[in-house]
Amino acid sequence: MPSYYTYLIAGLPMLHFTAKPPFTFERFIEICRGLIPPGELEMLSSASIKGDYQGVSLSPTLEKWRNFDTALRNELVKIRAVRRKQEPLGYLRQTHYIEAGLAHLAAAAFRNPSTLEAERMLDEERWGFLEELSAGHYFDLDFLIAYAHKLLILQRWEKVRASDKPKVLAEAIGG
Repeated sequence: MPSYYTYLIAGLPMLHFTAKPPFTFERFIEICRGLIPPGELEMLSSASIKGDYQGVSLSPTLEKWRNFDTALRNELVKIRAVRRKQEPLGYLRQTHYIEAGLAHLAAAAFRNPSTLEAERMLDEERWGFLEELSAGHYFDLDFLIAYAHKLLILQRWEKVRASDKPKVLAEAIGG
């Protein structure tokens, strides 16, 4: 039976894709510390939007997120490989997520002349997927997992807004 964190979640501010993050990811983890079990806190602490997913996830929601994000990144790899006339198989990562729309999204983002707008398109899709993951999960760990990832997305965009945009974007996308 899942645990519910009614008071913790009710006290968290709502997140909106175009808004500033209310606090940092690190502050979020500190808020959760002592209010959720250590194993679940560790799971939340492993939240990432960088694509460097290591180890086995103990949460089906976290696993779904990782599979979705990996599938999206794989679609981008395929497009870049074709453009460079290389075989993409050596660069693809294992995933169990299949969605035909991801190929279209990746192609649209790749064709966008603005790298910033292309990244915004991709992150809006990620945000939408996190919304779907948290649907029906109002006060449980699944909600916190989606919240943590959304917070990381907002934190990334806040860095872009507040800094030298080309430099920060290159760092954020690993370029």
